Amino acid sequence: MFEGAYTAMVTPFDADGRVDEDGLRANVRFQIKRGIHGLVPTGTTGESPTLSYEEHNRVIEVVVDEVNGQVPVLAGTGSNSTWEALMLTRHAKEVGADGALIVVPYYNKPTQAGLYAHFKKLAEEIDIPQVIYNIPSRTGVNMLPETMAKLAKLKNVVGVKEASGDLKQVARVLELTRGEDFTVVSGEDSLTFDIMKLGGQGVISVASNIVPDRVAKLVETFRSGDIEMAKKINDELMPLFKALFVETNPAPVKAAMNWMGMAAGGCRLPLVELEPENREKLRRVLVELGLLK
Repeated sequence: MFEGAYTAMVTPFDADGRVDEDGLRANVRFQIKRGIHGLVPTGTTGESPTLSYEEHNRVIEVVVDEVNGQVPVLAGTGSNSTWEALMLTRHAKEVGADGALIVVPYYNKPTQAGLYAHFKKLAEEIDIPQVIYNIPSRTGVNMLPETMAKLAKLKNVVGVKEASGDLKQVARVLELTRGEDFTVVSGEDSLTFDIMKLGGQGVISVASNIVPDRVAKLVETFRSGDIEMAKKINDELMPLFKALFVETNPAPVKAAMNWMGMAAGGCRLPLVELEPENREKLRRVLVELGLLK
C-alpha cells in the first residue's frame, strides 16, 4: 500500500508562527498535481516535536481533508511515550488517515525487547496499517533487523521507513521479511536508488517537497525496469539530495520552498535559519537545477 514516492511534508507556519492551513492545503494540491504517490504529514520534516497535540492533530485533519482520497496519507504519529503514540495514532485513524508512520521511541533508549513491546502494543490496540520509522541518528537507538522481522509478523505492521544509513542492515531487513506482506522504503533521498536495487519499494522523501514529479519519476522508472533512466535521474538529483541536508532538516527545504514561492515559513526553535554560507550552497544547487533564477 505504501510503495512508491511519498513526500515527508513540511508544516508551513505564518508570520506569527502559527500553522498556515491555507498554505498546507496549497502544498497538498501542488504535490498531487505533480504526481506524487502519497503524503506524510507530521513527521520529522513536519517538525512534529514542536507541534502541540492540537496542532499535530489538526495538520493531519487538514491534509486528509484536502487529499480527499486522491492519494494515501501516512500520518506521522510516533512518540517516545507509548501512551502518546497511541493517542496520536488513534486520532489519525479516526480522521481517515490511510496509515501511521511511527518513529522508534527516542531519548528513552529502550532495549530491543522494549521496542518490540512498544510497537506490539500499538499494533494490537489500533487497527490501522503501521509503518515503523527507524532513524537512529535522531532517536539514539537502532531497531535491529531481527526485531523488525518479529514485528513484521504482526497484524497492522506493514512496513519500515529505513533511515539507518546502513545498506547492509537494509539488505538484512529485506532478507528476513521476505515472504511477509511488508514494505521497505528508503528514509534518505540519497540512498533511494541503492535501497531499491536491494529490493526496496520506494522512498519517503524530503526533496519531493519541491520536486515531487522528479522523485516520483525516479521511483517509477526503476520499478518499470528502466534502471538506466532511474540512475540518470538519481545522479541529476544527487546534488539537491545532499544540499537539503547541509544543515538539520527541515531548515534547508523550508528555505528552498520560501525562495520558490511555496508555503513554508520559518522553523520553530530550537531550529534556526541556515548559516549564510549554507544558504549560498543551497541556492547554487537550486539554480543549477533550474528551480531558481
